[in-house]
Amino acid sequence: MKHAHDHGREPQAHHSHSGSRHSHQPPASFGKAFVIGISLNIVYVAGQVWFGLSAHSLALLADAGHNLSDVLGLFLAWGASLLAQRTPTLRYTYGLGRSSILASLANAILLLVAVGGITWEAVRRFWEPAKVGGVTVICVAAVGIVINGLTAMLFSSGHKEDLNIKGAFMHMAADAAVSAGVVVAGVAILLSGWQWLDPVVSLIINAVIVWGTWGLLRDSMTMAMDAVPPGVDVESLQNYFRTLAGVTDFHHLHIWSLSTTETALTVHLVKPETAGDDTLLEHINHELSERFGIGHATIQFERRIATQICPSEKECR
Repeated sequence: MKHAHDHGREPQAHHSHSGSRHSHQPPASFGKAFVIGISLNIVYVAGQVWFGLSAHSLALLADAGHNLSDVLGLFLAWGASLLAQRTPTLRYTYGLGRSSILASLANAILLLVAVGGITWEAVRRFWEPAKVGGVTVICVAAVGIVINGLTAMLFSSGHKEDLNIKGAFMHMAADAAVSAGVVVAGVAILLSGWQWLDPVVSLIINAVIVWGTWGLLRDSMTMAMDAVPPGVDVESLQNYFRTLAGVTDFHHLHIWSLSTTETALTVHLVKPETAGDDTLLEHINHELSERFGIGHATIQFERRIATQICPSEKECR
């Protein structure tokens, strides 16, 4: 779609950043959290696979598969968080922050693929049951509660600000809960001898994973498609622009994610009078950052409504 603009006067384009580029990045200490979390979980996954095979426990192997995908997800999130802190270049003028969105999306897809394979094996076990060592299951899963709970705590301080950190925290917290469920299953198998409880528990684990992963998949997918980031109230933002002194109209409003921690905005504001432009611009930047969490704004003042060539008035807005 092409737009022909007639501004009357030369438009004033203001490109401004509210705060520094790194103000919304995860603290550097998360690098240490990633190292500790990945190391602990690699050792634990190896132990789960060994004891799961020895005890013929699909529940342990299911949890090991989940934890392995989490380790890979932590590697992706860690790498993306490092790339996101790289400064912009002549080729990548926004920097590499978008890699954190791609890592979140890959992490969600990886989890769902792992769930599919484990679910298939669990269903097969109903027809081909195997004897499960209940004591082994209980002991290994109990260790998992401690390891996964500790790893989740490492990311608890940043899970509300960064989708990558949220994914790490959510998966580790879910793993701790799932490990607790495996302990319960091991006790039940030990007391009752009901071997079918093992595939049942593995299916419950899969359901927990899907439930926890769906929100991560949805949010990362919408960010990858340049949708308005979760948490940004577009209607409130539009109402805010309508209340600005001297601004009679606005159009070409676009809001999207630069990374899992940064939000960008562009807008054309129709302001017939030139007086107070700089003061108003400073006020708008402050409000966008404080009220709406938008730290990268490009605002263009126009002196009269532009002539727009588009199918309908609604699409021009």
